[in-house]
Amino acid sequence: MARPTVRILSRYILREHLPPLGFALAALTFAMLVNQVAKQFGNFVGKGLPWSVVFEVFALSIPFIVAMTLPMAVLVAVLYAFSHLAADNEITAMKASGISVGRLLAPVLGGATLMALISLLWNDQVLPRSNHRLRTLLVDIQRKKPTFQLKEQVINEVVAGQFFLRAARIDPATNKLNDVTIYDLEDPERRRIITADSGRMAYTPGGTDLYLTLRDGEVHEVKRDDPAHFNRTFYFTNRIKVAGIGNTLERTEHDTYRGDREMTICGMQQVVAQARQDVERARREARDAVVSELRRLIKLAPLPAATNDSTPPRTSLYCRVAGGIKRWLLPRQARAAEPAQAVPSVAQQAPIPSVLEQRVRAARQRASVYEVEIQKKLAISAACVIFALLGVPLAIRFPRGGVGLVIGTSLAVFSVYYVGLIGGEELGDRLIVSPFLAMWTPNLIFTAVALLLLWAVRREGSTAHGGGWDDLRQALFGWVGNLTKTRNARRRSGNG
Repeated sequence: MARPTVRILSRYILREHLPPLGFALAALTFAMLVNQVAKQFGNFVGKGLPWSVVFEVFALSIPFIVAMTLPMAVLVAVLYAFSHLAADNEITAMKASGISVGRLLAPVLGGATLMALISLLWNDQVLPRSNHRLRTLLVDIQRKKPTFQLKEQVINEVVAGQFFLRAARIDPATNKLNDVTIYDLEDPERRRIITADSGRMAYTPGGTDLYLTLRDGEVHEVKRDDPAHFNRTFYFTNRIKVAGIGNTLERTEHDTYRGDREMTICGMQQVVAQARQDVERARREARDAVVSELRRLIKLAPLPAATNDSTPPRTSLYCRVAGGIKRWLLPRQARAAEPAQAVPSVAQQAPIPSVLEQRVRAARQRASVYEVEIQKKLAISAACVIFALLGVPLAIRFPRGGVGLVIGTSLAVFSVYYVGLIGGEELGDRLIVSPFLAMWTPNLIFTAVALLLLWAVRREGSTAHGGGWDDLRQALFGWVGNLTKTRNARRRSGNG
């Protein structure tokens, strides 16, 4: 049982992290959301969407932003809390009382582990569902036509490639038009130009159709099969209906397709297992094709038909636990029986080697894409612990850097980390490196740096002197000056 003093110290350290953690998470999420709104807001408003749909788009973007900002917030909280404790000499007092750096690190790592578990559940359960809803909503928005608006003194394309309208004057209050010219290209066998002295516009309630009432004009018509014949018709009133100028947003109710970023870890593991089975099946068919061709050359009987020995993929412990919880919470659904797939005999048709190679590579690449996404979810969640491990020695070693140290170090770490993730994802998808190394290399690098910093902090003893920007600059770039001094000393000794 832990001593009361130890428990009080752990609670005190964790309590120091809560305010900066909440503030950093809210501030970073808000900043990235504002950036997203600034980039996309004009596109959505131009579509004539209701405000509720626009807000829903940005609300569905928040889970992805939180998935990225949660590890950032952990690092900011650790840097701020421990730099504050070190600047107030509380770290020195704790060390003087016999409390080691490892003991100070224990509650932080415990809290960071809890945040890592929350991040994993968020990335695996909440994020795929929000990404799926966001993708289907964006597809629905793309299908919707922009809000129809006519401009003066411009040839407006009312119906794409079919109906064009120009008006010298347009009164938005009364929808009245003056000096109207219409180019009707809807019928490929004839071309019509309609002119009018004035007219009025009216829309259907949904804004899908446009009604034009034209007055005092002419209709000029030429048929393609008889270009020498020209029709000219005068009218006092001409009513025209133009259908399909706009439409309402139609929401997709059931979309079964899911990409790699719209699936849970368990769903992606099933795809990976099936892809690996496809690889093994293609390789086995290639071997059987070679054996079958050799037997044919030496006039032996063909091999019997291969049996389908594919076994269902094994699931991980995490997926079994998650599946059990899901079956306990949700009602059981009936599953349709899957028809058995017949496997052809190798004697019927020998696969072409190049086709088999393409099948193997396609299956491997499909498995790699989903494996990379699985490892990315795990790596981002583990980054909460690694950033906490990195932030403690940095804050203790440079306690007087203040807010500048927190912001500068955080931006540097985030930039390097997420650039490494993006580059690693590209390399992993192309089968250049393994999915594990593609996603975990930034974590491994920062873990090594954190352990070196912890070793240095423990070696320096219990005095937290200095630790300003000059010390940080010397720690990062001091080796350049030392190398220059050594080289100059060697040159002088050689000249002497």
